Amino acid sequence: MNTLISFLGKGQPDQQTGYRTANYRFDAGFSRAVPFFGLALTEYLKPDRLVLVGTAGSMWDVFFHREGVDDEAVLELMAAVEGGTVDQSLLQLPQRQLGERLGVPVDCLLIPYARDPAQQAEILRLLAAVVHPGEKLCIDVTHGFRHLPMLALVAARYLARVGGVKVEELYYGALEMTTPEGETPVLRLGGLLAMLDWVDALASYDKDGDYGVFSPLLAADGMEKGRADLLARAAYFERTSNPVKAREKLTDVFRTVEAHRGALGGLFGPTLAKRISWFRRGKRDDWELSLADAYRERGDYLRAATFMYEAFITRACNKSSHDPTDFKTRKDDYDIARAQQPEVAKLEYLRNSLAHGVRPRADQEARTLDDEGRLQTALKSLRNKLFKP
Repeated sequence: MNTLISFLGKGQPDQQTGYRTANYRFDAGFSRAVPFFGLALTEYLKPDRLVLVGTAGSMWDVFFHREGVDDEAVLELMAAVEGGTVDQSLLQLPQRQLGERLGVPVDCLLIPYARDPAQQAEILRLLAAVVHPGEKLCIDVTHGFRHLPMLALVAARYLARVGGVKVEELYYGALEMTTPEGETPVLRLGGLLAMLDWVDALASYDKDGDYGVFSPLLAADGMEKGRADLLARAAYFERTSNPVKAREKLTDVFRTVEAHRGALGGLFGPTLAKRISWFRRGKRDDWELSLADAYRERGDYLRAATFMYEAFITRACNKSSHDPTDFKTRKDDYDIARAQQPEVAKLEYLRNSLAHGVRPRADQEARTLDDEGRLQTALKSLRNKLFKP
């Protein structure tokens, strides 16, 4: 189902229309001269349902009078609008008659004025209650109070995450941008939602280190899909403790990320490139140690301990000029290095305890795992002791 949500406000009403008539230009083949943008947008989009959203003081009376609703119902609305006391019962007949005229179901939703966080949250709750999972939404933010478009942007993200809907576009009839020829452009603000997707992706990456979340965003921003997919592949290999394979994929795609100049990728690309540059440092043990540091800072202590442990073994193999991927030489070189640096046993205990969810037998390690601050301190201390310059 395709649903249009359109806000109705107080505006600067005149006695006839409530808003000044504007000739809204949607595209080369479609324009309409109307005072209420939402109705022109309804004709343009042909939604399956229209939801009109307004406060108890919005110009419901002027709007419905112009749309030919029953005079007695409009008279009741006039008194209620003047007193800011419109309730849902007064909107039942007008919304039904408007729906019959438009040929689509119409719902009227009363919302508070968003004066404080409680009212703002209530608006989100009310909007979520009138949408259905799987719906496709377009939101019109042309009319209504000036602060409502900001709330509508938050609502679009909230409804997508909580309501299970897909917000396809935000529309704004830009009256203040009317051309000398008298045409008012219709702006599509869906790019703002895409920007929020990128901000969400950065927050997600900061939390868990999975830069694969950028792959579909880069593809949508114009990067060749095969190239963007390399980023997801690299993230997969990193998160399955295979930094060599991850580095191979990152090496292939890194310059593409740096050079990408899409509308949004160009905005976020330098930050992304900086955050995935670990693979450019030294040898394998340097990559693993860099990843251990990054995961420790994110609070992913199992991966932090795992990569630090692997970095220790890889460095031991490097000193013996052995292949760090060969199981036997890894074990032999680890045993030699452990005898020289017995502190690594503590790292091994911590790693095993984190992996298996079993408290270590030693009281010291058990106390370490009982407190995040102590675990952070222990991992930093081990890092400094085991990887001296």
